[in-house]
Amino acid sequence: MSQGSSSVLLVEDNPHDEALTLRALRKINLANQVDVVRDGQQALDYLFRQGEFAGREGTGLPTVMLLDIGLPRVSGLNVLARLRADPLTQLLPIVILTSSDEEQDRMQSYQSGANSFVRKPLDFGEFAETVARLGVYWLATNEPPSAAKT
Repeated sequence: MSQGSSSVLLVEDNPHDEALTLRALRKINLANQVDVVRDGQQALDYLFRQGEFAGREGTGLPTVMLLDIGLPRVSGLNVLARLRADPLTQLLPIVILTSSDEEQDRMQSYQSGANSFVRKPLDFGEFAETVARLGVYWLATNEPPSAAKT
């Protein structure tokens, strides 16, 4: 059921949440590659192959990006707005995966073009199950537009 070139870009500044997310994604074994960046500027540099990622190997975009809102340097919402404004990344599936339960964050995420908004459960088991469900949906079930396929 998995695609041959499935990859995930995880944008997460919390090392604990990063470890839990990576463990859950590895457990379902759908993504060939999970790349991690730890702030909003790194996410933009990664996707646009700039700065420290200017020589990044591989082609195309990740299958899905899991994006936290509360990031250092450039906020997740600003990253989202920048990605939606650029033809290269405007169709990239972006899931906001955040601890925020603020209605304003949810509304702004969708208004800025998020494909999904998911609040991180506090319980480890629930967190792992949530990430696994996201992985199955975005990597095995969802059919991206041709322009977004890698």
